[in-house]
Amino acid sequence: MFLSILKNAQFRKFLISDVISGFGVGMATIGANWYVLAQTGSNQYVGFLLTFNVLAGFLVSPLAGIITDRFDRKKVILWTYLLRAFLLILLAVLFFVQGFSMPLMYLFAVINGVGWTIYMAASRSLIQEILPEDVLINGNSFIEISLQVGMFSAGAVSGIIYKYYGFEVILFINIVVFLISSIVLSGIKYTSIVNPSHKEGFLKSFRAGLGFLRQRKTIFFLGIISIVPLAVTMLYNVVLPAYVNVTLQSDSITFGLSDMFYGIGGLVSGFLVSLMIPKISNKQMVLLFFFIATIDLFSLYLNTTIVLLYLGSLFLGLCNSSLRIVMNTILMENVQKAFMGRAMAVWTGISLLIQAGGSSGMGFVIDRFGAGYGFLCMSVLMVAGLIGFIFISTQVHMLANEENPSWQTNE
Repeated sequence: MFLSILKNAQFRKFLISDVISGFGVGMATIGANWYVLAQTGSNQYVGFLLTFNVLAGFLVSPLAGIITDRFDRKKVILWTYLLRAFLLILLAVLFFVQGFSMPLMYLFAVINGVGWTIYMAASRSLIQEILPEDVLINGNSFIEISLQVGMFSAGAVSGIIYKYYGFEVILFINIVVFLISSIVLSGIKYTSIVNPSHKEGFLKSFRAGLGFLRQRKTIFFLGIISIVPLAVTMLYNVVLPAYVNVTLQSDSITFGLSDMFYGIGGLVSGFLVSLMIPKISNKQMVLLFFFIATIDLFSLYLNTTIVLLYLGSLFLGLCNSSLRIVMNTILMENVQKAFMGRAMAVWTGISLLIQAGGSSGMGFVIDRFGAGYGFLCMSVLMVAGLIGFIFISTQVHMLANEENPSWQTNE
């Protein structure tokens, strides 16, 4: 049953495109973090890089949701691929001409932030259109597997390429990856639910999306809780370079392998969730993985060995990815297709705001107290997510006027 979803040719093409693009984005993100740390010697600059990334995404998120619900989702994704490829070509040329430059790195972060935000809103909405509702959990499992295959292979490759060839080569590989993903995605054939003759204004469209979420408060707050694992993942990428370089006194190879183990955990999560579905409720899965992630992050705070870093990264990837699979499925089952882009954009914007606040101070915390305290902060964030979910799960009366309250059970 789990593998049968691959018989859907349109989903299969999306999956391949997602794996390829995920590889490029992961490799560039990891390479950029290490490049900035190596050139500046400051973790604060790594934090600033993420801050530019998330602020750019936050500012574009309202527009991203409206674009996603107003235009063909496949075409929106194609344009994000092609525009990023074009802008990265210009950026790579500038790096070759003038060498390292923090303004150029900030520009790279802005391109990544804007592209990723629009892609997230459009891609998750496209999945709703090409998959029946009864296989969404399996579809999300495969998407998480594809993401992690791309990311963990990128983690290993990025560390090696950066060490021997430099960040500029990583950028050119990223460009090629986006072009290949565009070719694969263009082969998807489906009937879009978006009406191209729809003339609703952008502001009115955005207000309609907010109104949809206001009427479904439980789903809105559940969506906020669902972004906690994503925020932790982004902060993990800020903390990891200093943790490897200072705490463990190792190099970019260890950094890349740590990220690879995180990806392996995410890969395993796709299969694990599919096995757990018949035996445990969605609510129980969310509680379990939040709890394990909290303990894991606290253990990394205490850790001083490379082997335990690999193990901790593995479990963190497993928990975060499992949480995303289950909670994204819950949201897809409860948000109408016509509003999914705007709903995702609102949650993405809130996520980016949390990440901006966290990343802007994370570099300072690491420089002042040590990289281990970064993992302690992430552990506290996971505790907040756990408490929030427990609170939401007790508010049964909030579900009374909402359609399809399927998030508590597997039906």
